Amino acid sequence: MERILRSTNYPNLYGLGLYNIPNETALRLFNDETCFIHTFKNQISSLVINIINSGNKCLTEKMDTLVFTHIFIVFTNLQYLNFHPFSIYFPRLSFDISSPIVFCSTLLELYVNVECFTDCLYLLDGRFNQLQTLHVNITRLVSSHSTINNKEKLHNLRYFSLFCDILTVGYDELILPLLQRMSNLEQLDLHIVAIHDDKFIDGNDLKKNIINNIPQLNKFEFNIHSNVSLDNQNDLLSNEDIRKTFKDFKDSLVISRSDFFPSINEGQCHIYSYPYKISHYNNITNNFPGGLFKYVYQVSLYDERPFEHEFFIQIEKSFPFMKKLKVDNKEPQSNKQCYESRNNNRNLSNIKYPHLTNLYLDYSHDDYAEQFLLDFKMSLPNNVYLHINYESLQRVTHDFTRDTTRINCSKLAHLHM
Repeated sequence: MERILRSTNYPNLYGLGLYNIPNETALRLFNDETCFIHTFKNQISSLVINIINSGNKCLTEKMDTLVFTHIFIVFTNLQYLNFHPFSIYFPRLSFDISSPIVFCSTLLELYVNVECFTDCLYLLDGRFNQLQTLHVNITRLVSSHSTINNKEKLHNLRYFSLFCDILTVGYDELILPLLQRMSNLEQLDLHIVAIHDDKFIDGNDLKKNIINNIPQLNKFEFNIHSNVSLDNQNDLLSNEDIRKTFKDFKDSLVISRSDFFPSINEGQCHIYSYPYKISHYNNITNNFPGGLFKYVYQVSLYDERPFEHEFFIQIEKSFPFMKKLKVDNKEPQSNKQCYESRNNNRNLSNIKYPHLTNLYLDYSHDDYAEQFLLDFKMSLPNNVYLHINYESLQRVTHDFTRDTTRINCSKLAHLHM
């Protein structure tokens, strides 16, 4: 890389992408003023950087944060920054009181992963005062007692995307106040999993607390799970009632479903704009409405009612590129039939998940191990990594002697018991 960039002058070079850079190398590139990259300090307006972490989470966060702050010292005309484009979960930036202070009045577009909600506020406290687009992935949406500015309007922000896949109680206290600062926002992408006190997050909630407070908003994409306790709940909306709350959402198709789980005393509602563009779809139940999800490669299933064979056919049709599947269901299949030979199974549709690489059956009834290992029900692809309880595998395979499980078992590349 250094030889190429030193070989000649690049007077028209304005964009730079640095991939698979070790922590130490990245820190040296931006911290050492004699380094070749400083030659382009006034030219580069667009930067993409992907850093290889050291394996130590705390050390990685600290070094990445230093690199992030030094980038703005080096590139004085930076307008676009994508920091760790291939990392959804780690590493994350964390701005604590010891972090170097950074300001940039030229930055217009930022893609970044941060540790907590306070770090998001740090990015929006005025240090990037011309920022128009922010995509932020947050590990933890937790309450903060920080003194960071969280009141002033963000007049320049036009596009905001927030992604947090960890259960949070901060929807009302953290997310809504932040969104209501974005008075000129035109596009919003919101992906959260929230515990709500007394009701599901539905169309009425989105209109009252978000849409009505952002008059310029013309595109709103969302994927929201809301969970509530069933204690003292008498007025939770049904599936049909929730669908009616979206009747005024004319510019987008909204899918909704609600489920109630008495054993864990919890209700769950999932609402999302379609087409669905996220790479994973979690906690699918028997109320799954179907559809085609060509971007999803990771799926998890959960219910207190059994998943029958027809349900897995629906999963096959909806997720053609699924690679990872987790089944969490302790209930035996109700419509299970005992088949003694292949000749008795001609009317049973054989299911194929051609791209499946990881199958998790650790928290499922034996019937679901049979669903995937009996060759007349399922045709597994080669090189599957199976997670399963040893006793369950032993029972389903009849102490590893059952002929109808031999073909699918022979396709396993790894076994985690």
